[in-house]
Amino acid sequence: MTFIFFLTWLQRKVEKGQSMKLHRDGRERIKTQQKFSLCMLVASSGEAEPVEQFSKLSQEQHRIQHNNDYSYPKWFIPNTLKYYVLLHDVSAGDEQRAESIYEEMKQKYGTQGCYLLKINSRTSNRASDEQIPDPWSQYLQKNSIQNQESYEDGPCTITSNKNSDSNLLSLDGLDNEVKDGLPNNFRAHPLQLDPSSDSSNSIDGPDHVKSASSLHETKKANAGIIHGACLTLTDHDRIRQFIQEFTFRGLLPHIEKTIRQLNDQLISRKGLSRSLFSATKKWFSGSKVPEKSINELKNTSGLLYPPEAPELQIRKMADLCFLVQHYDLAYSCYHTAKKDFLNDQAMLYAAGALEMAAVSAFLQPGAPRPYPAHYMDTAIQTYRDICKNMVLAERCVLLSAEILKSQGKYSEAAALLIRLTSEDSDLRSALLLEQAAHCFINMKSPMVRKYAFHMILAGHRFSKAGQKKHALRCYCQAMQVYKGKGWSLAEDHINFTIGRQSYTLRQLDNAVSAFRHILINESKQSAAQQGAFLREYLYVYKNVSQLSPDGPLPQLPLPYINSSATRVFFGHDRRPADGEKQAATHVSLDQEYDSESSQQWRELEEQVVSVVNRGVLPPNFHPTQYCLNSYSDNSRFPLAVVEEPITVEVAFRNPLKVPLLLTDLSLLWKFQPKYVSGKDNEEVKELVKGQPEMIGTEVISEFLINSEESKVARLKLFPHHIGELHILGVMYNLGTIQGSVAVDGIGALPGCHTGKHSLSMSVRGRQDLEIQGPRLNNTKEEKTSIKYGPDRRLDPIITEEMPLLEVFFIHFPTGLLCGEIRKAYVEFVNVSKCPLTGLKVVSKRPEFFTFGGNTAVLTPLSPSASENCSAYKTVVTDSTSVCTALVSSASSVDFGIGIGSQPEVISVPLPDTVLLPGASVQLPMWLRGPDEEGVHEINFLFYYESIKKQPKIRHRILRHTAVICTSRSLNVRATVCRSNSLEDEEGRGGNMLVFVDVENTNTSEAGVKEFHIVQVSSSSKHWKLQKSVNLSENKDAKLASREKGKFCFKATQCKEEEVTEVSEKYTFADIIFGNEQIVSSTSPCADFFYRSLSSELKKPQAQSLVHTEKQSVEDVMRLIQKCNEVDLNIVVLWKAYVVEDSKQLILEGQHHVVLRTIGKEAFSYPQKQEPPEMELLKFFRPENTTVSSRPSAEQLSNLIKTSLHYPESFNHPFHQKSLCLVPVTLLLSNCSKADVDVIVDLRHKTTSPEALEIHGSFTWLGQTQYKLQLKSQEIHSLQLKACFVHTGVYNLGTPRVFAKLSDQVTVFETSQQSSMPALIIINNV
Repeated sequence: MTFIFFLTWLQRKVEKGQSMKLHRDGRERIKTQQKFSLCMLVASSGEAEPVEQFSKLSQEQHRIQHNNDYSYPKWFIPNTLKYYVLLHDVSAGDEQRAESIYEEMKQKYGTQGCYLLKINSRTSNRASDEQIPDPWSQYLQKNSIQNQESYEDGPCTITSNKNSDSNLLSLDGLDNEVKDGLPNNFRAHPLQLDPSSDSSNSIDGPDHVKSASSLHETKKANAGIIHGACLTLTDHDRIRQFIQEFTFRGLLPHIEKTIRQLNDQLISRKGLSRSLFSATKKWFSGSKVPEKSINELKNTSGLLYPPEAPELQIRKMADLCFLVQHYDLAYSCYHTAKKDFLNDQAMLYAAGALEMAAVSAFLQPGAPRPYPAHYMDTAIQTYRDICKNMVLAERCVLLSAEILKSQGKYSEAAALLIRLTSEDSDLRSALLLEQAAHCFINMKSPMVRKYAFHMILAGHRFSKAGQKKHALRCYCQAMQVYKGKGWSLAEDHINFTIGRQSYTLRQLDNAVSAFRHILINESKQSAAQQGAFLREYLYVYKNVSQLSPDGPLPQLPLPYINSSATRVFFGHDRRPADGEKQAATHVSLDQEYDSESSQQWRELEEQVVSVVNRGVLPPNFHPTQYCLNSYSDNSRFPLAVVEEPITVEVAFRNPLKVPLLLTDLSLLWKFQPKYVSGKDNEEVKELVKGQPEMIGTEVISEFLINSEESKVARLKLFPHHIGELHILGVMYNLGTIQGSVAVDGIGALPGCHTGKHSLSMSVRGRQDLEIQGPRLNNTKEEKTSIKYGPDRRLDPIITEEMPLLEVFFIHFPTGLLCGEIRKAYVEFVNVSKCPLTGLKVVSKRPEFFTFGGNTAVLTPLSPSASENCSAYKTVVTDSTSVCTALVSSASSVDFGIGIGSQPEVISVPLPDTVLLPGASVQLPMWLRGPDEEGVHEINFLFYYESIKKQPKIRHRILRHTAVICTSRSLNVRATVCRSNSLEDEEGRGGNMLVFVDVENTNTSEAGVKEFHIVQVSSSSKHWKLQKSVNLSENKDAKLASREKGKFCFKATQCKEEEVTEVSEKYTFADIIFGNEQIVSSTSPCADFFYRSLSSELKKPQAQSLVHTEKQSVEDVMRLIQKCNEVDLNIVVLWKAYVVEDSKQLILEGQHHVVLRTIGKEAFSYPQKQEPPEMELLKFFRPENTTVSSRPSAEQLSNLIKTSLHYPESFNHPFHQKSLCLVPVTLLLSNCSKADVDVIVDLRHKTTSPEALEIHGSFTWLGQTQYKLQLKSQEIHSLQLKACFVHTGVYNLGTPRVFAKLSDQVTVFETSQQSSMPALIIINNV
């Protein structure tokens, strides 16, 4: 076997970018030029005559080199070095024969011109234990990867189907036949790429897809070949030694010799030609010609020098010096050749010399001269503008850019790369822009935004060139810079391009992700652009979903869902009002959350539950929550009742400027049913999804969200089985409306809210509802770390059936006068399949309403058959009973109020205390307007239970909030004081006078003409009104606007048999001013009276705590205080005449005044408490901080009541007898329930002239001081005589009375209150 190896020096290096065969207009191809400087002739030692074979090879080489028929290969110099190599196979050949032949070769060719190479020291045996590395694998595998990398980019390979014949390089002088029977075939260029592997021969032409199966088979075949299997390590060393011997003994000496010869030729030939040329030029020109600029030089790029031209000899010498790294000499030669080429205007040769001179200057060791960047700039300009060879210009730019980058001049390198970009080649511009971008990022201060911007430009040019993979890579790298910087428009553009390129490359998941990012960011695009983005996303998403139609529903990015704002409501929707029939407000999703109101409802529920459980709140009690939101306690699993709907309110937000249409919107859930078997044992089954027989799901067919709108959707589930329900999220079809792009800035289409909408495109997907619980902040560990508790509002437990109550209010007013009594009706309906019992109602305002007394006798029929259909129980009276009190009695227990009771909790009087399924009952309800004007919100909480006790839900509640607007009516003031008259009709003392002032404060805003006081009643355990004093002739007391009326009544103590402490019985006394008596001891008058006293009545009485065996100072204080207290309550009943819609209506009402202290004014309306005045701070400790146990003087002054009995006038004959003696009786009444020591002092306190004028000149005869002891409630009389000496009017009220308790050791006598002035007239007869 014989070989010819042509060792070459590449005059033009082939860059990797050139292997893509860049061309312009499909005509100009790169022709890689190479010239051979050495020929290696190889023959095997197995040949019969190896030396003769060497001779034939030498002759063949000579013929190829010197025959003009061959234009390829080209030779560097005529005198080509021939190196003879004898190849000996050690495993198969005769070594002695090889040695003898080698000796013959040395004699013929010299020791430096031949070599014996021994290889294959062992046979090929793959089972051998010795593992010898493949010496060629790293090179061959690398080339294989480079050749096949275009196939690895995607599932298909794009090749050109045009000009396939022109892919082969046509060579002059060679035909397709094999010449002279030699195995050498020079038809194709050695560096020509395989046409099938060229993936970018024609960018502008159409692409076709080549099957990848054959490519994979080729890869596998190449990967399985093992090279050098017969070589040992010794053979490896022999090959290395051969290369070294060849280089140092053959190649380098030959190059040195050639350089020496070229140098000698240049010295001898160049001198003569230069002298002739310069003399001729001087002769014809006469003067020095100025050098022309590059732009002025004529384009002589087609000029060719003959091989023996001295200019080319200089260039060859420079190339050889460059090859052996003699860069200094190479630079000088290139510089000289550049001048010669410029003189001849051979611009292509000059540009090449400039380029190599710059590279030589850069590669010089020690850098004796700076890098001449202007050489490169001139060469690039020459290639581009004069020679019109963009390939060489590109090569020069890439080489210069690498040199500048190695010197850290990234900015100059980037500018150089950008300068060569043009519109004629998108692929070249893309490569240069990408390299410029890397220059910007590698600068000392990286210019990140310029890097990203030029990456975008490069990606755009790659895309235009058809290089989708490279375009996608550039855009993805730029996205890393723009992401999260707030450049939303740039991000949208990049994501949109990434999505389109990914879709083109069939990377559908990446495309969906990119379009998703466009939609989920707060986009600032126009409505039309956002609509385009959305349609692109829907189109790509639909293609992705079609690949796996049976897979799980993927997540959709739109619309936004505010998961924390999700609210869950358990129960039916509230019924609307039907005429005069109004449903209870209860709880609904339309109500806003109010923490104060929520706390009030919680307190009401706790109150009624504690009453039901005998005053104790159960330890496992949790308040009922019908509506769960972000403010409620969601740490526990909520309880829902089977067959009652569960409503989930989901808050959507459309961030786009185009409307979104959601169709077939429903909840996504999973359910774990439980089956009750045996003795209340629950059996848990597997999870189920989408079974309507377990959980019914409501589907909203269309749900439109306008542009940038926030909207809530209320979705319902209907549980039909007990178990555990988990609400996962929502599923829907996302789409847009046809023509939505043409919508204005608001994005609302006219008529979008009604009718059906036509979808342009829609996709099916889901969104999960993931709610984060509240942050835990209880323990130290939770405070120092970030931990969140559970939020289980979407995980209800479905329990067994429970009763369900609905409450309707009939004729319920919205406006009342203060104190007005109005009758309404309440209807209770059981809409479930279970009976309910234990119905109660609780309210913080029990004085506002009543259902009547506990017995039917106390509750009047409705409506009453009395005058004007009054809400009261009335009795027609005769005229004789006027001004006299009509007495009746009633117990507070009959009205649900007693000692220690809870007046706020009222039992609803259901028939048989049970309301059967589907049954309804209507009960009367009396309302009384609050005493304060304004708007009042009154909360009712209805409590009820199931007859069958449930372990999880023990009770249910129903809420109602009534809004009442009250306006002014009457203001009532009352005062009680002791009467001077100590005896009543039965001869007992202790009478009192009650003064009642009634003022009409109504301003006629409600159409009220006038008020009529129809009755004044009293209620007390100890006192009652007896009669009216000084009644005017007009029996009907009328009060117009701003008028005031004054009433005076006499009150007496009740009889002993009427006073019963234990029975909680109150005596009612009615004084009527008309023809009808309102029985104040029945409903509703007594109800509202007792409820007005609820705060006092629910407290235990103080008498039960007093020990009679041992009385302390506190007991004495209590006895003294009781002398000043009076337990008397006044009820003023009135009627108001109102004109409304030309009709006269009669309104009724009542006001209550509670009299507790003698002489202290009481009011029917609450008094405004004035803020206390600011006091100076005291910085010293008070000496005595204990409260004094001594009663006040005001309290002690009411122990004894005094009264003087005397004639109003007395006639005396002063001319007969100068002294007039008048008998006077002083009555002393003990008002307390203890023994009292009394001292009566008849001496005048002062003798001043003013006192004499007041009292007159009279004296008391007899004792001047009396000491008495009065028993409890005792009345004692003293007979006194007054002596007068003149006629006149005298005041007898001068006796002073002092009193103290008898059993007190400490004497603190206190002057008692004096009586009213006791005037007597003394006449002379």
